[in-house]
Amino acid sequence: MMEHVFGPIISRRLGRSLGVDPVPQKTCNWNCVYCQLGRSMPVTNERAEYFAAEEIVAQVEEAVKKKGVENIDWVTITGSGEPTLHSGLGRIIQKVKEVTGLPVAVLTNGALLYLPEVRQALAAADAVLPNLDAGSEELFRRINRPHPDITFDRLLEGLITFRREYSGKLWIEVVLVKGLNDTEEALRDLAAALGRIRPDDIHLNLPTRPPSEEWVEPSDEEGQLRARAILGDVVPVMHAAEGTFDLAGYDDVVEAVIGIVTRHPMRQEELERTLEEWWPGEVEQALEELEASGRAQVVERYGVKFWSGAGAYYPDESRGRAPESKQAD
Repeated sequence: MMEHVFGPIISRRLGRSLGVDPVPQKTCNWNCVYCQLGRSMPVTNERAEYFAAEEIVAQVEEAVKKKGVENIDWVTITGSGEPTLHSGLGRIIQKVKEVTGLPVAVLTNGALLYLPEVRQALAAADAVLPNLDAGSEELFRRINRPHPDITFDRLLEGLITFRREYSGKLWIEVVLVKGLNDTEEALRDLAAALGRIRPDDIHLNLPTRPPSEEWVEPSDEEGQLRARAILGDVVPVMHAAEGTFDLAGYDDVVEAVIGIVTRHPMRQEELERTLEEWWPGEVEQALEELEASGRAQVVERYGVKFWSGAGAYYPDESRGRAPESKQAD
């Protein structure tokens, strides 16, 4: 069983990306209202070697040999929590590059980039993709609900310093939430912050998978057009299209699916389509085994059924509550 490796996931941004998960599920210093993995319970800001770096690297090496290095474009360190909370992240990045010869990307919320040791750890990565969803302290706390030690000023200064020191690709991800950060005022604040960071690109994402808070909705077409217009005056903006999932080469279909949905919840129809592609005629049996395993759950959002990891927590709340009434946990 590959506890720390999943995919590849096929996306427009990173091609065929082999995922690496270096921390336990929902080990995170943010508690974002849109998080597809449910709430962080509790929020933590402690850096530690949650899993042995050597164990993670060995699993990556094994997965690359099994899938074939020619079938993978990137190794992407992401998963079910905040990867910079792993104190051995720098060693993991360097060793993965050594044993695979593949470029490494890191998806991070960027909250710890104010720490020199974290910036040093990420320096070896070929691409770093931090989040920045707000341009003010007030909106940052409403959307990302960070650990009390994390402030917007500290986040912004860390991103600015990292950009100055880092020679790789810096792509900022912005998750657009309807009525929160897609207004003109919010976007102009965000544009001002991005202008100080000067990333190579901005990737706009929408919370189309089950958000932790039921009232969260993706920005509509008008909000997305407004974001592209305002943010595009600062740096290039592109939509990061959703990916598909490569399950070829796995011996156990249920283990393969659990490895993915634990980090990337899948729509029921998306899961059925993926299973039919890689295991024709075994879809119904695979879904039955997945449900019986007790390691996955079905969550309904936007009137759509999603499969997610059993450990993810999604509170059951009324959709009628406005974002302004929500308070940070």
